[in-house]
Amino acid sequence: MAKKKSRRKASSRKTSSSRSTGRKKTAKRKSRRKYSKKAGDTVERAMHKRKHGTLRSGRGGKGGKVKSRKQAIAIGLSEARAKGEKVPEKKS
Repeated sequence: MAKKKSRRKASSRKTSSSRSTGRKKTAKRKSRRKYSKKAGDTVERAMHKRKHGTLRSGRGGKGGKVKSRKQAIAIGLSEARAKGEKVPEKKS
């Protein structure tokens, strides 16, 4: 009986040497909450209002209906900041 030669397929994965990014490896640390649970609840309320068509933009809610998901989240975070909940500062 003749021995069969096993051929290995060339892997399509790149080796680590070919994809060096120049960044140093840092130790992973445990993730912390960026937003408090209360802030999450406030955003959830804003999203709920948007779904029902009662979320409005502008001072005192006198503006138009909010249809954008991103805008609803921004309003929720803004309300959370006003209440003094744990939310990162606005970037701009």
